Amino acid sequence: MAGDTQPVLLVLSGPSGVGKTTVALRLLAGNESLTRVVTCTTRAPREGEVDGEAYHFLSDSEFARRVASDDFLEHAEVYGNGYGTMKSAVTEPMAAGQDVLVVNDVQGALAFIAMARRDEALAKVMTTIFLVAENGASLRARLESRGEDAPEVISKRLAVAEDEMARRGEFDHVVVSGTREADAAAVQEIYSNAKSE
Repeated sequence: MAGDTQPVLLVLSGPSGVGKTTVALRLLAGNESLTRVVTCTTRAPREGEVDGEAYHFLSDSEFARRVASDDFLEHAEVYGNGYGTMKSAVTEPMAAGQDVLVVNDVQGALAFIAMARRDEALAKVMTTIFLVAENGASLRARLESRGEDAPEVISKRLAVAEDEMARRGEFDHVVVSGTREADAAAVQEIYSNAKSE
């Protein structure tokens, strides 16, 4: 299929704090053909996050309205907040021939994987990547270094991460996180290979 212009749907996932956003930003900076899907959430913006860039920040009622209207490709509750990927955010750029990057929590990524099992066309264009810390101690250090969460929140995230890591075999590729540069290079190689298939 080399030379085929079929767009790629790249789903990047992994536990909270593993560095998904950093890898995504590097990938986007180096690939004009790749556009990031901005997902929706009901959580409050973190310092420096801009609506429409990091996420589309929605009220609980607006999120519920979009769920009821079947606007989401996938949606879930994570850490008490709603998260979802709008159908149009994926289908419109792909219809225009653009490669699409979805950076998703593990629950959301697993929803994409489940959809691909039922949809041959989606399975054909989708590549999934699970970014994982070397071990629990390194993930704890990353979460603590962000300085965003209280110790009890970090403990909760680590407990969830343990369950999430047990699902990594469901992804096409697993990247064990090292340096930011190594992580970005590994994901770039996977993306480049997906484009050439």
